[in-house]
Amino acid sequence: MALGGGTFLVQNKVLPGAYINFVSRPRAMGHLGERGVLCMAMSLDWGQEGMVSIEAEDFQKNAKDIFGYDYTNDALKRLREAFMGAKTVKLYRLNGGEKAKATLGALSVAARCSGARGNDLQVAIVGSLDEENAFEIKTYLDYTLVNVQEVTTIADIKDNEFVTFGGSGSLEASAAVTLTGGESAAVAGSGYADFLEAAEAEDFHVLLYDGADVVTKKLFVNFTKRMRDDEGVKFVTVLHDYADADHEGIISVGTAKELVYWVAGMEAGANVNESLTNAAYDGEYDIRVKESKSSFIKRIQKGEFVFYEDGDKIRVLRDVNTFTSFESVKNSDFCSNRVVRVLDSIANDVARIFSQYYLGKQSNNNNGRNLLKAEIIAYHEQLQGIEAIENFAAEDITVSAGAQKQDVVVYEAVQPTDAMEKLYMKVEVV
Repeated sequence: MALGGGTFLVQNKVLPGAYINFVSRPRAMGHLGERGVLCMAMSLDWGQEGMVSIEAEDFQKNAKDIFGYDYTNDALKRLREAFMGAKTVKLYRLNGGEKAKATLGALSVAARCSGARGNDLQVAIVGSLDEENAFEIKTYLDYTLVNVQEVTTIADIKDNEFVTFGGSGSLEASAAVTLTGGESAAVAGSGYADFLEAAEAEDFHVLLYDGADVVTKKLFVNFTKRMRDDEGVKFVTVLHDYADADHEGIISVGTAKELVYWVAGMEAGANVNESLTNAAYDGEYDIRVKESKSSFIKRIQKGEFVFYEDGDKIRVLRDVNTFTSFESVKNSDFCSNRVVRVLDSIANDVARIFSQYYLGKQSNNNNGRNLLKAEIIAYHEQLQGIEAIENFAAEDITVSAGAQKQDVVVYEAVQPTDAMEKLYMKVEVV
């Protein structure tokens, strides 16, 4: 075997041998971040309290385990609307309550989750035909069998997705007993404040408040402004009928209140090169929109996200947010949700690239800054490749040393693209 070997930092080895460094050919490590995460809170009759992350596929396959209802049940209609566009929903259960309970002789049973849905659970103890002194413990939801297990003693019984077991002594056969006492508590006064505190630790693209309380709407608006403007965390919030927010981070749905779930999900899932302008509503609510053109003009000028009727469909009139106080340093481009998506993606993705590959890992010298610059340029070239921005050139990015040795200053000029919305045509007849 060779005496020396391995890698080297400087040429200072003592033993003879081959010292080889393996490095990758320089290439961009950064990429466009995935979109599609919606964060929302709901009062529920079943489910884990606090925040839980649910993927679209898991929701379709395991809705009953998660929420106590089949996927097609009306109780989950709002979530089905949200998942029309969202890939992931981070759902916070606002309320707790009491767990339903029952006893079957020496066996005690409790619903796994608090809430009124626990009152629809039944448990039976059936003598087994296969083995003497053995029993089948059957759990039902709405008298539909959801779990069965064969045991000989109480200690053998395993908790399942719907109930937990306890007690001591001998098992005796028993007909199905319905659990009782389950209650869904009202949402506490601090419920939404607690939700926003939990949301602050999560990553998402859209935040939703589906209620009508003006004070709570202001709470969400102030939270959004603080996170976007002070903390640099870029997301947008969807509310119903709150165009007074006058901020690019707030979308006010001006049509039916039920549409907030669909809008929030679609905004979360929209790509950086995609606008919802003229998108057809394909959800489950029966919505009718009868308004004049003058009314639509006023709504758009006010900063409302509204729908219009197009035959037997309703469509998004314009994909806009509530920002209306245009000025020279912040013009009407910022009222377009597609433009805001591009700018938010740049902010979030460049921060992620810096944190993952450069923060504390690269020297703050010309070489390190040039690597960072090349990374940011490559990222913007991806944006231009999918037509999220246009007219980009490498010269639009500068990276320089900051006031302190650890500081890096990045400047960029960027031109987001938007979807076609208006056609002006002149026809000359000869």
